[in-house]
Amino acid sequence: MSSTPKGQDTVKVDLGGREVTVPRGGLYDRYRMSPDLDAIARDPRVSGVDFFRQLPKTRVDSPIGSTLTPNFYYTMSTARLTMLAPSKAIRTRLPGELSPLEPVPGLGLVSVMFFRYDVCDIDFYTEATVGIAVKPARHGKLGFLDLVTGLKNDHLDAYVLSLPVSSEIAQVRGHDGYGFPKWVTDLDVDIDDSRTTARVANGTGGVDLALSAATPPQRAYASGERVGSLTSYTRINGGWHSTLNQTHVLNADTARGTRDVALRLGEGRMSDDLRSLKPKRTIRFDVMTEGQAALHMPVPTSVPSRNS
Repeated sequence: MSSTPKGQDTVKVDLGGREVTVPRGGLYDRYRMSPDLDAIARDPRVSGVDFFRQLPKTRVDSPIGSTLTPNFYYTMSTARLTMLAPSKAIRTRLPGELSPLEPVPGLGLVSVMFFRYDVCDIDFYTEATVGIAVKPARHGKLGFLDLVTGLKNDHLDAYVLSLPVSSEIAQVRGHDGYGFPKWVTDLDVDIDDSRTTARVANGTGGVDLALSAATPPQRAYASGERVGSLTSYTRINGGWHSTLNQTHVLNADTARGTRDVALRLGEGRMSDDLRSLKPKRTIRFDVMTEGQAALHMPVPTSVPSRNS
């Protein structure tokens, strides 16, 4: 499936032996992950680059070849539905080394997220995910206050079941480089101050998963005021790795009620993954109409067995 609009000029690039196409003259074509922050700051879609000046990039070897990390997202928006689901159902989808994060005994947290990356090091793309909140791999028993603090401050750990994307380079980097279950599909995400909509297509052009919701009234944050993190666990070449994603929030808020939220499950991998978790009810709807992020390359990590 083509990952660039019809008529758009493209160039071919090599990622660890995989050839992918990217927009000619786009950020990846021009900078190869080593951006000119002063030039990017002049893009009217980018509100500032101070967050990135504090994050020097380093060159690392990876399954996609030599690359710079972290990957910078200069303008992005997200929507997340967080749901309660039976721990028993969740455990059927988790590797034995990971345990669900439980706000109350017997119930865990699962989420559906949608992302729109308007300006980033690997050019525009959209993304969606079904994920499970898990206990930190190297943490002891997690108390209730730890959970509340993590949710409030956006410091969470997760295991991802499905992660479709709209571009080739995002799929190859995410699958080969990070170990995420990524594939390319038609994926529309539109998020503004009044409305949030998303549609993930399945292999036949029908609907896999779709969202339509009123955007919660947004709160503005000063640069650097709110920075959250998400640590995701994946296996790469048989070994466990952790991937840190830092999110710099600029405009966001949460709705506790879901009266104006409609999530449609269709036919496809995302819907199958969500159904397998048997979600009981949605407890919050988070929307960030403006933010930034730094996605670090995965690093090897120690993940003890659940019974150790």
